[in-house]
Amino acid sequence: MTKPESRKSGVAAVNATGKCATSASAAAAELGDDDNVSVEPGCPSPSTSTHIRANVMKQTSRESMYRRNTECEVYDDGTNTFFWRAHTVTVLFILTCVLVYVTLLEETPQDTTYNTKRGIVASILVFLCFGVTQAKDGPFTRPHPAYWRFWLCVTVVYELFLIFILFQTVHDGRQFMKYIDPKLGVALPERDYGGNCLLYDPGNTTDPFHNIWDKMDGFVPAHFLGWYIKTLMIRDWWMCMIISVMFEFLEYSLEHQLPNFSECWWDHWIMDVLVCNGLGIYCGMKALAWLSMKPYQWQGLWNIPTYKGKIKRIAFQFTPYSWVKFEWKPASNLRRWLAVLGIIFMFLLAELNTFYLKFVLWMPPEHYLVLLRLVFFVNVGGVAMREIYDFMDDPKFHKKLGQQAWLVAAITVTEFLIVVKYDPNTIMLPIPFVVAQCWFLGILLIFTWTLWRFFIRDITLRYKETRQRKQEAPADRDRPLGNGSTAAPSGRSKLNGGCETVRQRKS
Repeated sequence: MTKPESRKSGVAAVNATGKCATSASAAAAELGDDDNVSVEPGCPSPSTSTHIRANVMKQTSRESMYRRNTECEVYDDGTNTFFWRAHTVTVLFILTCVLVYVTLLEETPQDTTYNTKRGIVASILVFLCFGVTQAKDGPFTRPHPAYWRFWLCVTVVYELFLIFILFQTVHDGRQFMKYIDPKLGVALPERDYGGNCLLYDPGNTTDPFHNIWDKMDGFVPAHFLGWYIKTLMIRDWWMCMIISVMFEFLEYSLEHQLPNFSECWWDHWIMDVLVCNGLGIYCGMKALAWLSMKPYQWQGLWNIPTYKGKIKRIAFQFTPYSWVKFEWKPASNLRRWLAVLGIIFMFLLAELNTFYLKFVLWMPPEHYLVLLRLVFFVNVGGVAMREIYDFMDDPKFHKKLGQQAWLVAAITVTEFLIVVKYDPNTIMLPIPFVVAQCWFLGILLIFTWTLWRFFIRDITLRYKETRQRKQEAPADRDRPLGNGSTAAPSGRSKLNGGCETVRQRKS
């Protein structure tokens, strides 16, 4: 594997500068200080080379310190086997052979519907072949860069599918789902998880705890696994807990729109927040701690002598190549604060889209398309979060939002627009007055804290600092010298204060 370009360029600059400085010093020693010193062509003067060398050393030290703080050290022997090489020509040859076989040797059926489906699937497969071999790599490389390029192309296909659904009428869009599964396109009743909320039902002598067992469906392990994976994506305990609690408040607020959101109080806060979500977040944080402490030393499989080492190396192929610790620091500046608020908002919107999409497109919760959408977000969400963090944390190096993050944001917005178009009556149902008051109060508190933290507080601190400087300036000007006399104020002291004041300002 290749090393980062910034590190290689920094080391090369240090070596080149050191070489020039050595030649210049040697020439100066031979000719003497008063003689003209000849330097190698392309090298700067001795004083300039010393200055450049110092600047480069400072830059490389800052870069290495940044890497130590955010990314674990990685050792790679650079083995480039058949598994890692590009196979663009091979894929193109195989694809051409398949198309030649379909064109010349296979008889085309006379079924228009079948040919349409097969043509769409073939077009998608050709696009996936192109993307897997030619698309730009993202931040993840394990288990293989082609795996993440594949999901990038799937993201494009899914967004195009959503755009197609968005431009259909409500009836045609729902009936189009029958081409994917003939069982779809039929209105389905929503299940209500509320009703009898007694933990212990004395009226049921057969099973007094039947209410608890009725809530134990496939969503319980799905909640745990989902929050375990979300913790690996976000890599922050506070953000995960805020999103988990906020979604329960959203279910409370929107249960008048979807009966699926109507749950018992203990189902919200005990089974969801504490047991399923909380346990998933806890296990995710333990996995993050292990990944941050794990040594990242990579060797080629054929360079490992023992079979146990080879098996271990194959298993570690499915772990990250390196590890970056996410430090969101939302209160550090306004840009990071707004970015964290945007991430939380998009997460909550994507969670709501899961329930509203299957409601407006008439898909049962256990349908395989619902499961495939969740698997899709599991694979693309981690890449999107890493690209968002890089763009937010180092905007000078990452000058544009990553491709996967851009597509995931577009998909989330497109899904919401489909929900709004296909069932506006449900979306526009008025929120209860008490719920609206609570949300208005929460938004007002967030706005007030933002205004105080990033505007009023900063202005107050600047005013106090300026006032303190003005009070210190006359004292420095009237301070006596060593012989007891008072120095006459110079032009510089009148304009900028005394030398001590200038030093204090610089410090």
